[in-house]
Amino acid sequence: MKRTALIIVLLIITSIVGISGCTSHNNNHNQSHNPRTGSNNTLPTSNSVNYEANGYCYHVIDGDTIDVQGVGRIRFVGVNAPERGQPGYQEAKDFVTSLCLGKTVYLDIDDKKHYDKYGRVLAVVYAGNTNVNAELLKRGLAKVMYIPPSEFNPYLWQAN
Repeated sequence: MKRTALIIVLLIITSIVGISGCTSHNNNHNQSHNPRTGSNNTLPTSNSVNYEANGYCYHVIDGDTIDVQGVGRIRFVGVNAPERGQPGYQEAKDFVTSLCLGKTVYLDIDDKKHYDKYGRVLAVVYAGNTNVNAELLKRGLAKVMYIPPSEFNPYLWQAN
């Protein structure tokens, strides 16, 4: 019962954040982007994707998890970065820190599965013009972790 209440509260918060003007982001970029297919890693135009949330990244946990003000703990969907003590941990964390910490990030929350088993929001994270999830894969800082159901196909991010 408590878990259901928590999920409802998180959905309400996510809805409020979306209603407050961050459901779409247009930075006047001319390139379109489809995060579901991974066609490129630039910010989407207002016609191609709606962000469910955005917020200030105030803490980087590791290479695939951040804390976002007003949204909560975000788990990068489709990727798995090394854990503390494993080779590559610090490089992945430092990369995410350089892109996200102290900045506004935009979240495309997985419509097929909003939360992981730990209650973290599953999302593609955009920082500036970068799909951070895809860039972690391209740079070899993370591996694909595809757990259906998911609206995103991280295998396609590697090909671009």
